[in-house]
Amino acid sequence: MRVHRYVCIKYADDTTVIGLVSGGDETAYREEVRKLTEWCAVNNLLLNSIKTKEIIIDFRRTSIDHAPLYINGDCVERVLSFKFLGVHISQELTWSTNTTAVIKKAQQRLYFLRLLRKNHLNQKLLVTFYRSTVESVLTYCISAWYAGCSAADRKALQRVINTAQRIIGCPLPSLEDITRSRCLRRTSSILKDSSHPARHLFDLLPSGRRYRSLKARTSRLTNSFFPWAIRTLNTQK
Repeated sequence: MRVHRYVCIKYADDTTVIGLVSGGDETAYREEVRKLTEWCAVNNLLLNSIKTKEIIIDFRRTSIDHAPLYINGDCVERVLSFKFLGVHISQELTWSTNTTAVIKKAQQRLYFLRLLRKNHLNQKLLVTFYRSTVESVLTYCISAWYAGCSAADRKALQRVINTAQRIIGCPLPSLEDITRSRCLRRTSSILKDSSHPARHLFDLLPSGRRYRSLKARTSRLTNSFFPWAIRTLNTQK
């Protein structure tokens, strides 16, 4: 009788620790990092401190110096932006870095669209190819970042679609229309789910026809998803 042994190897990717530092006290944040390090050691998970990055988002007008973060004796690199689940997040919570990366990736795929057009692929299949390979890049996680994009970033994104339209030879949905549709769809699912943690942010006015505007704590968050979603809802007929 032959006995086979199988070894199961598991790993965790994109592990993230988020800490809120209030009053300059970083104790809770650093304690959470220490607990994660210990948990990884106990559960035989290798925490790669060399690849670990730290980003500090500070809303104060005058920032202060923060002590370096160490994991297993290695100093964690502090960065101005990093890629998380396919989205580039910057220290200033602006989306120019993400927009630049999205446009570059989408433009690279336009080459294949031109190649297919050159080989006389019919228009219907060109649209299908565009939606699956180019539009999917432009709209990935768009509900999270589009509202905070600058006007220049939005125009640059739309230019990619305009180029695709000229290649295919037919009109394509604008990025504004796609984003608006996805925003309303996501908002609708939140409103239908009474257990959703963000449900309380959508507060109807006494008239019952409009939602109360959500005031962000800082100007940088004015165009984040929820204030933008409420403004979008209030403009619907």
